[in-house]
Amino acid sequence: MIGVLVLAHVAPGRAAEEPSPPTTIQFTLDRPVDAVAAPFVLAAARGLYRAENLLVSTNVAAGSKETIARVASGASDMALADLNALIRARDAPDAAPVKAVFVLLNKAPYAVIARRSRGVTSLASLEGKTLGVADGDLAILLWPALAKRNNIKLAGVKQEKISAAVREPMLSAGQVDAVTGFSYASPVNLRDRGVPAADLAVFRFADYGSAAYGLSIIVNPKFAAEKPEAVRAFLRAVTAGTQLAIREPEQAIDTVMSAMENGTSELELERLKTVIADNILTDDVRRDGLGGIDAARFGASVEEIAEDHTFRKQPSAADIFDDSFLPESVGRQIN
Repeated sequence: MIGVLVLAHVAPGRAAEEPSPPTTIQFTLDRPVDAVAAPFVLAAARGLYRAENLLVSTNVAAGSKETIARVASGASDMALADLNALIRARDAPDAAPVKAVFVLLNKAPYAVIARRSRGVTSLASLEGKTLGVADGDLAILLWPALAKRNNIKLAGVKQEKISAAVREPMLSAGQVDAVTGFSYASPVNLRDRGVPAADLAVFRFADYGSAAYGLSIIVNPKFAAEKPEAVRAFLRAVTAGTQLAIREPEQAIDTVMSAMENGTSELELERLKTVIADNILTDDVRRDGLGGIDAARFGASVEEIAEDHTFRKQPSAADIFDDSFLPESVGRQIN
């Protein structure tokens, strides 16, 4: 192999400029690495952060409530969190002004997952059935709005509190008729447990009128004010990582598997393809590009939250989302 040495020309009397040190970012995922984290794993593994002169340290929290708390306190600079959880958290009187700066999941993955063999073949047929609700589940918080929109009597659906660890086992064993959860999680896990795909009924909230957005990148307000270019650089890297995951899901999962402690490539590939098709590559994203929100749709999503939450003051899109850090629109378009 022949090496090529390139010498930079330096004007007489001037020293070559030293490269600026990378900006360090503490980033928190809302759960352990799986296929949904592919954009961030790819940004790290493919040198996308490094190309933006960033040194990103990634850690894991136990859900959106914790990631929001970490960013609010400054323990994390940026994090992944459910946008609807952020809207609720920001309504607290002492809430730090944490904002989202990029929407990863344009449609929230909230869903009711049911067994057809238990007699659940439509949303309406949930009446008279038992719905398992896991601790900390986010989907159930928008269930009142979904039920109202689709003329389902809330009192007619029995809710049973269960542990998240037994959500899929209880449904597969027929101990509950349906569960709430994420459309890219429980259905894939249930099929992996041997439940036939034909026996699963997946009612995605987005298919029944929900306007809710899903997982988004949030930022500490002090960090955003002091290092706005670092925030923009991080979003450029994640946007590029998302584009890679969309174009090359098989290769993306190979990279994700190297960062996972458990799981199989077949299962995670199915999960990635599901989240891309149902939650990332929506009509809105194909039209407007990755990362942004529509103010009118945001308002509709807040009205859904209001069915289950009494706001001190209903927020506008600008109260929760700052679009000034988004990459140029051409870079966010799906090729």
